[in-house]
Amino acid sequence: MKKRIAIIAGGDSSEHVVSLRSAQGIWSFLNHDKYDVSIVVMKGQDWKLVSYDGTNYDMDHTWPIDLNDFSAMVDGEKKQFDFAYIIIHGTPGENGLVQGYFDLIGMPYSCCGVLAAALTCSKYFCNKYLSTMGIPVAKSILLNKGEKVSTDDAVAQLGLPMFVKPNSGGSSYATTKVKTADQLQPAIIEAMNEATGEVIIESFMQGTEITCGCYNSRDGLRALPITEVVSKKEFFDLDAKYNGAVEEITPARLSEELTLRVQELTKRIYGYVGAKGIIRVDYIIIDGEPHLLEVNTTPGMTATSFIPQEVRAAGLDISDVMDDVINSSLNLKK
Repeated sequence: MKKRIAIIAGGDSSEHVVSLRSAQGIWSFLNHDKYDVSIVVMKGQDWKLVSYDGTNYDMDHTWPIDLNDFSAMVDGEKKQFDFAYIIIHGTPGENGLVQGYFDLIGMPYSCCGVLAAALTCSKYFCNKYLSTMGIPVAKSILLNKGEKVSTDDAVAQLGLPMFVKPNSGGSSYATTKVKTADQLQPAIIEAMNEATGEVIIESFMQGTEITCGCYNSRDGLRALPITEVVSKKEFFDLDAKYNGAVEEITPARLSEELTLRVQELTKRIYGYVGAKGIIRVDYIIIDGEPHLLEVNTTPGMTATSFIPQEVRAAGLDISDVMDDVINSSLNLKK
Protein backbone atom coordinates (compact mmCIF):
# COMPACT_ATOMS: atom_id res chain seq x y z
CA MET A 1 0.00 0.00 0.00
CA LYS A 2 1.31 3.44 -0.94
CA LYS A 3 2.48 5.78 1.81
CA ARG A 4 0.36 8.95 1.85
CA ILE A 5 2.64 11.97 1.70
CA ALA A 6 1.44 15.51 2.38
CA ILE A 7 3.72 18.27 1.12
CA ILE A 8 3.22 21.24 3.47
CA ALA A 9 3.71 24.58 1.72
CA GLY A 10 2.84 28.25 1.99
CA GLY A 11 3.47 29.91 5.32
CA ASP A 12 3.14 33.40 6.73
CA SER A 13 6.20 35.16 5.33
CA SER A 14 7.11 36.87 2.06
CA GLU A 15 8.42 33.50 0.91
CA HIS A 16 4.90 32.03 0.64
CA VAL A 17 5.03 32.02 -3.17
CA VAL A 18 8.58 30.61 -3.19
CA SER A 19 7.37 27.77 -0.98
CA LEU A 20 4.60 26.93 -3.45
CA ARG A 21 7.21 26.59 -6.19
CA SER A 22 9.32 24.31 -4.01
CA ALA A 23 6.24 22.18 -3.31
CA GLN A 24 5.80 21.70 -7.05
CA GLY A 25 9.42 20.57 -7.23
CA ILE A 26 9.01 18.06 -4.39
CA TRP A 27 5.81 16.75 -6.01
CA SER A 28 7.72 16.12 -9.26
CA PHE A 29 10.69 14.48 -7.49
CA LEU A 30 8.66 11.92 -5.54
CA ASN A 31 8.01 8.49 -7.02
CA HIS A 32 4.24 8.42 -7.54
CA ASP A 33 4.31 4.66 -8.02
CA LYS A 34 5.41 4.40 -4.38
CA TYR A 35 3.63 7.39 -2.81
CA ASP A 36 0.17 8.92 -2.83
CA VAL A 37 1.19 12.58 -2.90
CA SER A 38 -0.92 15.60 -1.91
CA ILE A 39 -0.15 19.28 -1.33
CA VAL A 40 -1.43 21.14 1.72
CA VAL A 41 -1.19 24.93 1.60
CA MET A 42 -1.33 26.86 4.85
CA LYS A 43 -1.49 30.51 5.83
CA GLY A 44 -2.19 31.36 9.43
CA GLN A 45 -4.89 29.00 10.68
CA ASP A 46 -6.19 28.35 7.17
CA TRP A 47 -4.85 24.91 6.16
CA LYS A 48 -6.30 23.26 3.08
CA LEU A 49 -5.67 20.31 0.83
CA VAL A 50 -5.33 21.78 -2.67
CA SER A 51 -6.07 20.14 -5.98
CA TYR A 52 -2.84 19.95 -8.00
CA ASP A 53 -2.43 18.35 -11.43
CA GLY A 54 1.36 18.33 -11.64
CA THR A 55 1.50 21.77 -13.23
CA ASN A 56 -1.03 24.14 -11.67
CA TYR A 57 -2.76 24.64 -8.34
CA ASP A 58 -6.55 24.71 -8.55
CA MET A 59 -7.46 27.00 -5.68
CA ASP A 60 -11.15 26.59 -6.50
CA HIS A 61 -10.97 22.95 -5.44
CA THR A 62 -9.72 22.72 -1.87
CA TRP A 63 -10.65 20.80 1.25
CA PRO A 64 -10.09 22.11 4.81
CA ILE A 65 -7.60 20.28 7.01
CA ASP A 66 -8.84 19.11 10.40
CA LEU A 67 -5.91 20.09 12.61
CA ASN A 68 -7.07 17.75 15.37
CA ASP A 69 -5.58 14.83 13.45
CA PHE A 70 -4.27 16.39 10.20
CA SER A 71 -6.92 14.90 7.94
CA ALA A 72 -9.35 16.12 5.27
CA MET A 73 -12.79 15.02 4.15
CA VAL A 74 -12.60 14.47 0.38
CA ASP A 75 -15.76 13.40 -1.45
CA GLY A 76 -17.24 12.07 1.78
CA GLU A 77 -14.16 10.04 2.73
CA LYS A 78 -11.61 10.89 5.39
CA LYS A 79 -8.12 11.28 3.94
CA GLN A 80 -5.28 10.81 6.39
CA PHE A 81 -1.53 10.98 5.91
CA ASP A 82 1.52 8.95 6.90
CA PHE A 83 4.19 11.61 6.47
CA ALA A 84 4.57 15.39 6.13
CA TYR A 85 7.19 16.85 3.82
CA ILE A 86 7.62 20.40 5.16
CA ILE A 87 8.73 22.89 2.51
CA ILE A 88 7.59 26.13 4.16
CA HIS A 89 10.28 28.80 3.83
CA GLY A 90 10.17 31.22 6.75
CA THR A 91 7.59 31.11 9.54
CA PRO A 92 6.04 28.80 10.72
CA GLY A 93 8.07 26.09 8.98
CA GLU A 94 11.67 27.12 9.46
CA ASN A 95 11.32 28.32 13.06
CA GLY A 96 9.93 25.07 14.48
CA LEU A 97 6.27 25.99 15.00
CA VAL A 98 4.89 23.51 12.46
CA GLN A 99 7.29 20.84 13.71
CA GLY A 100 5.92 21.32 17.21
CA TYR A 101 2.40 20.73 15.93
CA PHE A 102 3.40 17.54 14.14
CA ASP A 103 5.29 16.32 17.20
CA LEU A 104 2.14 16.78 19.27
CA ILE A 105 0.00 14.67 16.96
CA GLY A 106 2.74 12.09 16.28
CA MET A 107 3.18 12.79 12.56
CA PRO A 108 6.66 12.06 11.16
CA TYR A 109 8.10 14.85 9.01
CA SER A 110 11.01 15.56 6.71
CA CYS A 111 13.15 18.23 8.36
CA CYS A 112 14.79 19.08 11.67
CA GLY A 113 12.86 19.33 14.92
CA VAL A 114 11.78 22.29 17.03
CA LEU A 115 15.10 23.09 18.71
CA ALA A 116 17.25 22.88 15.58
CA ALA A 117 14.69 24.85 13.56
CA ALA A 118 14.43 27.61 16.18
CA LEU A 119 18.22 27.87 16.37
CA THR A 120 18.94 27.93 12.65
CA CYS A 121 16.05 30.28 11.90
CA SER A 122 17.90 32.96 13.88
CA LYS A 123 20.90 33.83 11.74
CA TYR A 124 22.48 35.74 14.63
CA PHE A 125 22.20 33.05 17.32
CA CYS A 126 23.02 30.18 14.95
CA ASN A 127 26.20 31.86 13.76
CA LYS A 128 27.18 32.86 17.29
CA TYR A 129 26.69 29.26 18.43
CA LEU A 130 28.68 27.81 15.51
CA SER A 131 31.46 30.35 16.04
CA THR A 132 32.09 28.70 19.43
CA MET A 133 32.95 25.56 17.45
CA GLY A 134 35.76 27.46 15.75
CA ILE A 135 33.85 28.25 12.56
CA PRO A 136 34.62 31.76 11.21
CA VAL A 137 31.59 34.06 10.82
CA ALA A 138 31.00 37.73 10.08
CA LYS A 139 30.94 40.28 12.89
CA SER A 140 27.33 41.17 13.61
CA ILE A 141 24.82 43.25 15.56
CA LEU A 142 21.33 42.05 16.50
CA LEU A 143 18.44 44.48 16.81
CA ASN A 144 15.23 43.25 18.39
CA LYS A 145 11.97 44.76 17.16
CA GLY A 146 11.93 48.47 17.99
CA GLU A 147 15.59 48.63 19.01
CA LYS A 148 17.95 51.13 17.43
CA VAL A 149 21.65 51.50 16.80
CA SER A 150 23.42 54.70 15.90
CA THR A 151 24.99 54.84 12.48
CA ASP A 152 28.34 55.83 13.98
CA ASP A 153 28.36 52.84 16.36
CA ALA A 154 27.43 50.37 13.62
CA VAL A 155 30.08 51.68 11.25
CA ALA A 156 32.68 51.66 14.02
CA GLN A 157 31.91 48.02 14.86
CA LEU A 158 31.37 46.58 11.37
CA GLY A 159 32.84 48.99 8.85
CA LEU A 160 31.50 49.66 5.37
CA PRO A 161 30.06 48.10 3.36
CA MET A 162 27.81 46.03 5.61
CA PHE A 163 24.68 43.90 5.14
CA VAL A 164 21.32 44.55 6.79
CA LYS A 165 18.67 41.81 6.67
CA PRO A 166 15.84 40.22 8.64
CA ASN A 167 17.30 37.93 11.27
CA SER A 168 14.86 35.13 10.46
CA GLY A 169 14.02 35.85 6.82
CA GLY A 170 15.13 34.18 3.61
CA SER A 171 15.33 34.58 -0.17
CA SER A 172 17.10 37.93 0.41
CA TYR A 173 13.80 39.71 1.07
CA ALA A 174 14.44 43.14 2.64
CA THR A 175 18.20 42.60 2.42
CA THR A 176 20.41 45.59 1.68
CA LYS A 177 24.10 45.98 1.01
CA VAL A 178 24.81 49.25 2.80
CA LYS A 179 27.72 51.03 1.11
CA THR A 180 27.37 54.49 2.62
CA ALA A 181 26.44 55.56 6.14
CA ASP A 182 23.28 57.36 5.04
CA GLN A 183 21.83 54.08 3.69
CA LEU A 184 21.91 52.29 7.05
CA GLN A 185 18.83 53.55 8.89
CA PRO A 186 16.43 53.15 5.88
CA ALA A 187 17.78 49.60 5.43
CA ILE A 188 17.12 48.81 9.10
CA ILE A 189 13.53 50.07 8.81
CA GLU A 190 12.94 47.94 5.70
CA ALA A 191 14.33 44.81 7.35
CA MET A 192 12.44 45.46 10.59
CA ASN A 193 9.15 45.50 8.65
CA GLU A 194 9.83 41.96 7.42
CA ALA A 195 9.13 38.69 9.29
CA THR A 196 9.60 38.96 13.09
CA GLY A 197 11.00 42.48 13.13
CA GLU A 198 14.43 41.28 14.31
CA VAL A 199 17.31 42.66 12.24
CA ILE A 200 20.86 41.40 11.84
CA ILE A 201 23.60 43.75 10.64
CA GLU A 202 26.73 41.97 9.43
CA SER A 203 30.18 43.00 8.31
CA PHE A 204 30.93 42.52 4.64
CA MET A 205 33.03 39.48 3.69
CA GLN A 206 34.77 39.63 0.31
CA GLY A 207 35.40 36.29 -1.34
CA THR A 208 33.94 33.42 -3.35
CA GLU A 209 30.38 32.48 -2.42
CA ILE A 210 29.57 28.77 -2.34
CA THR A 211 26.85 26.51 -1.00
CA CYS A 212 26.88 22.84 -0.03
CA GLY A 213 23.94 20.49 0.48
CA CYS A 214 23.92 17.63 2.96
CA TYR A 215 21.46 14.89 3.90
CA ASN A 216 21.22 11.61 5.76
CA SER A 217 21.39 8.91 3.08
CA ARG A 218 20.87 5.18 3.48
CA ASP A 219 24.69 4.95 3.64
CA GLY A 220 25.04 7.64 6.29
CA LEU A 221 25.54 11.38 6.25
CA ARG A 222 26.36 12.60 2.75
CA ALA A 223 27.62 16.02 1.63
CA LEU A 224 26.78 16.87 -1.98
CA PRO A 225 28.99 18.50 -4.61
CA ILE A 226 29.50 22.22 -3.94
CA THR A 227 27.93 25.01 -6.00
CA GLU A 228 29.78 28.25 -6.70
CA VAL A 229 27.50 31.29 -6.83
CA VAL A 230 28.53 34.14 -9.12
CA SER A 231 25.93 36.91 -8.92
CA LYS A 232 25.59 39.40 -11.76
CA LYS A 233 24.14 41.86 -9.27
CA GLU A 234 25.68 43.69 -6.29
CA PHE A 235 25.15 40.50 -4.28
CA PHE A 236 23.07 37.31 -4.45
CA ASP A 237 19.80 39.20 -4.05
CA LEU A 238 16.16 38.37 -4.80
CA ASP A 239 16.52 39.18 -8.49
CA ALA A 240 19.64 37.07 -8.83
CA LYS A 241 18.01 34.14 -7.04
CA TYR A 242 14.77 34.00 -8.99
CA ASN A 243 15.27 35.91 -12.24
CA GLY A 244 18.47 34.35 -13.51
CA ALA A 245 20.92 37.17 -12.72
CA VAL A 246 23.44 34.64 -11.45
CA GLU A 247 25.84 31.98 -12.66
CA GLU A 248 25.68 28.75 -10.65
CA ILE A 249 28.64 26.46 -11.18
CA THR A 250 28.32 22.87 -9.93
CA PRO A 251 30.77 21.48 -8.99
CA ALA A 252 32.45 24.66 -7.74
CA ARG A 253 35.87 25.69 -9.04
CA LEU A 254 37.66 24.69 -5.86
CA SER A 255 40.65 22.46 -5.27
CA GLU A 256 39.94 18.89 -4.28
CA GLU A 257 41.42 19.56 -0.84
CA LEU A 258 39.24 22.63 -0.21
CA THR A 259 36.17 20.83 -1.57
CA LEU A 260 36.65 18.00 0.92
CA ARG A 261 37.22 20.49 3.77
CA VAL A 262 33.95 22.29 3.01
CA GLN A 263 32.03 19.03 2.70
CA GLU A 264 33.41 17.76 6.02
CA LEU A 265 32.63 21.10 7.67
CA THR A 266 29.08 20.90 6.32
CA LYS A 267 28.62 17.45 7.85
CA ARG A 268 29.99 18.73 11.17
CA ILE A 269 27.53 21.62 11.10
CA TYR A 270 24.72 19.14 10.35
CA GLY A 271 25.57 17.41 13.60
CA TYR A 272 26.21 20.58 15.62
CA VAL A 273 22.73 21.99 14.94
CA GLY A 274 20.90 18.64 15.16
CA ALA A 275 19.72 18.72 11.55
CA LYS A 276 17.52 16.16 9.83
CA GLY A 277 16.50 15.70 6.21
CA ILE A 278 18.20 17.94 3.64
CA ILE A 279 20.05 21.09 4.61
CA ARG A 280 22.19 23.60 2.74
CA VAL A 281 25.07 25.58 4.22
CA ASP A 282 26.27 28.81 2.58
CA TYR A 283 29.85 30.06 2.84
CA ILE A 284 32.25 32.74 1.65
CA ILE A 285 35.75 31.49 0.85
CA ILE A 286 38.31 34.08 1.98
CA ASP A 287 42.00 33.33 1.36
CA GLY A 288 41.22 29.64 1.14
CA GLU A 289 39.24 29.57 4.39
CA PRO A 290 35.46 28.87 4.47
CA HIS A 291 33.52 31.48 6.46
CA LEU A 292 29.93 30.62 7.39
CA LEU A 293 27.11 32.73 5.95
CA GLU A 294 24.09 30.77 7.17
CA VAL A 295 22.49 27.36 7.61
CA ASN A 296 19.28 26.66 5.68
CA THR A 297 17.29 23.71 7.02
CA THR A 298 14.51 24.04 4.42
CA PRO A 299 16.33 24.82 1.18
CA GLY A 300 14.51 25.61 -2.05
CA MET A 301 13.53 22.55 -4.07
CA THR A 302 12.48 23.70 -7.53
CA ALA A 303 14.01 21.86 -10.48
CA THR A 304 16.68 24.59 -10.80
CA SER A 305 17.42 25.04 -7.08
CA PHE A 306 20.86 24.33 -5.66
CA ILE A 307 20.04 20.96 -4.06
CA PRO A 308 18.64 19.30 -7.24
CA GLN A 309 21.66 20.68 -9.15
CA GLU A 310 24.04 19.15 -6.63
CA VAL A 311 22.16 15.85 -6.60
CA ARG A 312 22.51 15.63 -10.39
CA ALA A 313 26.22 16.53 -10.18
CA ALA A 314 26.69 13.66 -7.68
CA GLY A 315 25.18 11.26 -10.22
CA LEU A 316 22.24 10.56 -7.95
CA ASP A 317 18.54 10.24 -8.70
CA ILE A 318 16.55 12.91 -6.85
CA SER A 319 13.69 10.46 -6.25
CA ASP A 320 16.14 8.16 -4.43
CA VAL A 321 17.24 11.09 -2.27
CA MET A 322 13.58 11.78 -1.44
CA ASP A 323 13.18 8.11 -0.48
CA ASP A 324 16.17 8.39 1.87
CA VAL A 325 14.70 11.48 3.56
CA ILE A 326 11.30 9.86 4.01
CA ASN A 327 12.55 6.46 5.12
CA SER A 328 15.07 7.83 7.61
CA SER A 329 12.36 9.99 9.18
CA LEU A 330 9.87 7.12 9.32
CA ASN A 331 12.51 4.85 10.89
CA LEU A 332 13.15 7.42 13.60
CA LYS A 333 9.47 7.23 14.59
CA LYS A 334 9.55 3.46 15.05
